[in-house]
Amino acid sequence: MKIGIVGATGEVGRAMIKVLEDFKVPVKELKLFASKKSSGKILTFNDEKIIVEELTEDAMKLKYDFLLFSAGSDVSKKFAPIAAKYGNIVIDNSSAFRMNKDIPLVVPEINGYLLNNYKGIIANPNCSTIQMVLSLYKVHEKFGIDEIFVSTYQAVSGAGYKAIAELQKQLNGENITSVFPKQIAYNVIPLIGDITVDGFSTEEYKMINETRKILNDYTIKVFPTTVRVPVFYGHSEAVVVKTKIPFKEISSIENEIKNSKDVIFSDEVITPIEIAGTDYVYVSRLRKIDESRFAFWNVADNIRVGAATNAIRILMVMAGLS
Repeated sequence: MKIGIVGATGEVGRAMIKVLEDFKVPVKELKLFASKKSSGKILTFNDEKIIVEELTEDAMKLKYDFLLFSAGSDVSKKFAPIAAKYGNIVIDNSSAFRMNKDIPLVVPEINGYLLNNYKGIIANPNCSTIQMVLSLYKVHEKFGIDEIFVSTYQAVSGAGYKAIAELQKQLNGENITSVFPKQIAYNVIPLIGDITVDGFSTEEYKMINETRKILNDYTIKVFPTTVRVPVFYGHSEAVVVKTKIPFKEISSIENEIKNSKDVIFSDEVITPIEIAGTDYVYVSRLRKIDESRFAFWNVADNIRVGAATNAIRILMVMAGLS
């Protein structure tokens, strides 16, 4: 296969290269693209050194089996439609196309059927949304979900390499604040994204709208609070769910979570540092509130599960490799 990665030098772009290696995807030719500033850098794939090229419209007009985008919404809006127009399948990690009714928003374990015979742009969901719906989709199929209350504890890597560097510099004693609105070292910031007119942030609305679209149920009520924490890799979520059908025993919920693909249930407490670099969602601290409400702790690597791994799993389904 001929595969291109747009935004290859970024945190997610580099992870996409690593996941392609780890999953042993049969790549015959890998093309790496980035901004003019980053062009000329050398990255490695399967021990082969590849020179990063400048992203251009002409490059998007060439034929690829798949193009993976992770360069931000503005870049995706400009270049992804060009690539799609010339017959390429685009898997886009930005928020640019997620809520477009004509573009599938895909978590393969849940709605991979949308990929059947599909050509064009495919949207990769928000990182926090992916790990939450993976833990809940079997519960929704069995009992129906009425409400979700979720507080996220999101790692700085979700904001890119500069955010990782900012936390590291602050931990080293440097007085620098540029990526985040306040110091993140030794602190938490209860706001991710911009505040909208009703007080919810743009990041919170991603979780609301994307959850409904992926689970194909627009009656689900989602009440998120998204928080940035001084962790390098791994998003965590404290989730409370109200089901439409009573479940009586918490073991019924546990069984559905255990039956969810690429989700690992644990009786131990799982933390972000333990799961960094993995490709699974980890659920722990499951407990019953009453016969229609339960709570749990949900952790996953945001760069892999929440971005790169989901994109590669989409690719593998479409290529008949999964």
